[in-house]
Amino acid sequence: MGKASNPDDQDYRARSAALRLLARREHSRLELSLKLMQRKFESAVIDRILDDYESEGWLSDERFADIYARQRIDLGYGPLRILAELQQRGVHAAPGCMREMTDADWIERATLLREKRFGLCDISEDWDEKARQARFLARRGFASDQVESALERRL
Repeated sequence: MGKASNPDDQDYRARSAALRLLARREHSRLELSLKLMQRKFESAVIDRILDDYESEGWLSDERFADIYARQRIDLGYGPLRILAELQQRGVHAAPGCMREMTDADWIERATLLREKRFGLCDISEDWDEKARQARFLARRGFASDQVESALERRL
């Protein structure tokens, strides 16, 4: 009987692969599951291992979401984009760091991003420039009211 046909061996290899992935960075349950499926492990083995790792505290969607959101906030992304990216990764609840932020905090972040990229000159009469800056902030994931408030700020 070969090594590949031994179910215990597959369990051990899947656990090792999951731990190696988690040692590099936090993963959501969905991300880790997909990566293990790519490595041709059976779904039942993957589910059992991920359940064990969640009960041990080694895998946590809440912790992943908090770390991921903080990193994206620091990179200048807005709440809409961060929440959409989290949903793509299998996390459907806003992390605590995002729930703590007010709309004024997001407007301030959008204003800082605008200042860094374009400066805070008066663009009230230049509709093309205003639209260009608005598109940039919207692509970054800021809500329309946040974008509008950030565009009204001047030096």
